Amino acid sequence: MAYFLALDAGGTKTTGVLADETKVLARASCGSVKLMRVGEAEATVRLLGLVEELSTIAGVPLREVSRTSMGLAGLSIAVVRDWADRTLRSVVGGEIDLCGDEEIALDGAFAGGTGILVIAGTGSNFVGRVVVDDGGDTETVAKYWVGGWGPALGDEGSGYWIGVEAVKAGLWARDRGVPTRLLEVVQAFWGLESLGELVEKGNAQPDFAALAPVIAQCAEEGDELATAVLERAGQELAEQVGLVHLKMREAGDIGPVGVAYTGSVLEMIGLVRASMVSVLAESAPQLTVIEGAVDSLDGALWRARGGA
Repeated sequence: MAYFLALDAGGTKTTGVLADETKVLARASCGSVKLMRVGEAEATVRLLGLVEELSTIAGVPLREVSRTSMGLAGLSIAVVRDWADRTLRSVVGGEIDLCGDEEIALDGAFAGGTGILVIAGTGSNFVGRVVVDDGGDTETVAKYWVGGWGPALGDEGSGYWIGVEAVKAGLWARDRGVPTRLLEVVQAFWGLESLGELVEKGNAQPDFAALAPVIAQCAEEGDELATAVLERAGQELAEQVGLVHLKMREAGDIGPVGVAYTGSVLEMIGLVRASMVSVLAESAPQLTVIEGAVDSLDGALWRARGGA
């Protein structure tokens, strides 16, 4: 019997499964193991604790694992890759497959095939993958990236972008006498006493992404300006997807392409998702948005079982 370990090291939490060839035997999660966020010592304790918990639940010794696949952000940083490899090898048997978090998300949706992934949470990022069969046992794989430049330089359509644009829209409306509750709800969320305090806090670059659910609630209650901000977020995301698709077409005729998504904005805010889908349906009918957020852990398990 072969056993496989799959891990998804996200920004806020880490999830994992231990499985055999056909079924999942154990599932567990822990806090983030991102080195830049929690430090190496804490990350190591959390990762080892997670895999040991999976081993206990499944009743499978970690040294009997045939292959482990772990997706994590920052893999291009040598210290991150070295830490993940060293830590896993200290307790797990078999092969170790380390890849980017976007890679397991792509594989969760497309199982090694062609597709586009939209990541829209606190920030935003877009990646397309084209897989061309060269004949025989070989394939050519090309990736195309758009965005991911951070809140000050990009991250269009993200939670941070929504927060900033909502506050800006509220101030724009106040200057023009346009009715909206945007400033009211933001001020209440931040626990501020006056508009002056709101302006001071906004210019201090706070966590604007935390405002996204508040703006979504405001839109659900009928605020037209809040709705417009969310619809614009979807339009921004669609534009970035279209740019990825344009780059992918440089590889030749790739035919219809699926679009998968992950991240809190597209998972939780229906107005943003509907806006993106609507724009893409009109501007790029050869793209089809897959219903439901992709589970990156499915991609990690697919890779662990030998799909990659």
